[in-house]
Amino acid sequence: MSTALDDTARCPCGTGLTYGECCGPIQRGQREAPTAEALMRSRYTAFALDDVEWLLASWHPSTRPRSLELDPGIRWLRLDIEHAAGGPFDDEGMVAFAAHWVADGERGVMRELSRFRRDGGWRYVDGTAR
Repeated sequence: MSTALDDTARCPCGTGLTYGECCGPIQRGQREAPTAEALMRSRYTAFALDDVEWLLASWHPSTRPRSLELDPGIRWLRLDIEHAAGGPFDDEGMVAFAAHWVADGERGVMRELSRFRRDGGWRYVDGTAR
């Protein structure tokens, strides 16, 4: 069950924009992510909001799992984009990021280099932990 977020709230992805200006329209299918980074930010927001439906929909069909379960004990705190490639005129992209979390009072960071492909819109292909 995903958590609802008001469009006037700050977007969890960290751009400083409101959810309604940033990831909300992408997650609702009102507009495509223009870059691999924008899709990555919308996926981070989906993790923060427990939106499994968007995570699966934004996953490339060639690598998409049949189902996905998120750990309800993890609270996502911040996303840092370290490097991004994959713009409006590219067919492939990569995004290096650090996603900060807390669970049971313990803090951690998940670092990944994610691959994206634009195939009917940007889609997450896979990632390598760093």
